[in-house]
Parts: sequence; structure tokens; C-alpha cells
Amino acid sequence: MNIYEKCVQSAEYIKTLADANGAIGLILGSGLGPVGDLLTDKTVIPYGDIPNFPVPKVEGHAGELIIGNLEGVKVICMKGRFHFYEGYSMQTVSMPVRVMKLLGIRALIVTNAAGGVNRDFSSGNLMLIDDIINFMGDNPLVGENVAEFGTRFPDMTNALSPELKDLARKCAKDLGIDLREGVYMAFRGPNYETPAEVRFAKFAGADAVGMSTVPEIMVARHASIPTIGISCITNMAAGITGAELSHEEVAETANRVFNEFKSLVIELVKNI
Repeated sequence: MNIYEKCVQSAEYIKTLADANGAIGLILGSGLGPVGDLLTDKTVIPYGDIPNFPVPKVEGHAGELIIGNLEGVKVICMKGRFHFYEGYSMQTVSMPVRVMKLLGIRALIVTNAAGGVNRDFSSGNLMLIDDIINFMGDNPLVGENVAEFGTRFPDMTNALSPELKDLARKCAKDLGIDLREGVYMAFRGPNYETPAEVRFAKFAGADAVGMSTVPEIMVARHASIPTIGISCITNMAAGITGAELSHEEVAETANRVFNEFKSLVIELVKNI
């Protein structure tokens, strides 16, 4: 069974439980999963019940697909994601985006917890992802092209929708949120980046680093899904402050800024 057949099988199962056509897709990163609890009239589907879906093993990633309403808008929400460092292939990591495409989503919001490289950032800032750097050593589009989703050579100039970025700026301004902007660079993980790698990331033009999101954005672009990305800067990257990094710090910071993050996501959903 190829990746397209797997995605179709997954989508057909989900369709027997809930209708996501016309919904906004939402992928929630580390510590940001509680947004999924805000949905009403919802159907909760454990990843383990969905054909071909693996189950995330990282703390803070519940492993549930939730279809419901957020402030009256239909949303399909991934409460937790799969990571390349867990041993899954790039195609598997990004497969849910393709499944969402088959389910009929009209836009995608991807979120993550990230380490700040830009020294003008502070722990707790929200960053609009302006562009991406794939430094994961692999690409979800490698292999036979899935023509049902897109072209062999997709252009990544506007991998993040300019229109949705403008909308995010307006929403943040209306809410009084200091929304930073920058380039997100994805490393393979699972270790946090070394201070030397962070210096390299800065030299390469990155403002934040992490271990996810880029495969999903690339596959969404391939499938012509308008996409926007928001990073929660949960810590400054290695070597910036001299402090050691921990997943507990990531979770604590995400929890501290959750209300601000939630407000921005809801405002985006209501206006897309």
C-alpha cells in the first residue's frame, strides 16, 4: 500500500465518524494541546483507532484527532503530532496533513514550541513563522510523487500564505499581542541543538529552532493548502543564556502563555 492509499484509508475511516469538509486544520505542538479541549459538539478519535496512524510517544502530545466547533467555526484538530526523531518516516510524520486535504480542509494552522535564536526574542514570545529552513536531513516529498496531491517540483516561495500572515498580524494587533516574526529552522532531534549549532542557525538566517513543523508545511504547500505557522518561544536556544534546556521548561512556558496563544488562534480561526 502506497502513501496515497494509506491516506485514503485513513480519511475514509474518519468520514464514518465526523464531517470535516470545509474545516480549518489545526496542529497543536508541545504544551499547546489544551486548545483542543475548547472545541464543542466534538468527535474525539484516538490516533490508535485510525488506520495507518502511529501514536505519538512524547509528553504533551495526547494523540487525538478532534473534529468540532471553535467559536462556531468547524475545526479538525491534531492534539499532538508525530516526530521524525521518534523513528517515523518523513512521509508518516506529514501524512495527517494529506489526510486533512482529503477530508476537505480549507486552511491549516501549524503550531510548535521552539527555541529562540534571535536575541531580541524572550521566553514566552509568540512568533509568526515567516519562512522555513529544512535541516532535518530528509524531505517528506522524496520518492514517487503523489500526483493526486501536487506537482513533482512544488514552489516553496510562499510556503506560508502571505494573506494568512497579514491576517495574523492584524489579529495580533487587535488583541494587543506582541507577535514577533522570523524564520523557523527544523533540526532532526531528539537532542536539543548544541551552542555551535545554534550559532550556525543564526548564521543561516534562523530566528527560532525546533524539531517539527517543517515537514507538515512542505506537504501542505505541495497539496496547495493555505498555511500559517505560529511558534511559541518556550526557551532561548542553547548558548544564548548559558542555561541548560529541559522539556519541563518547554511545558511550563507553553502553559504560562497559553491564554495569549489561545486568543490568537481563536481570532485567526474566526477570521480565516
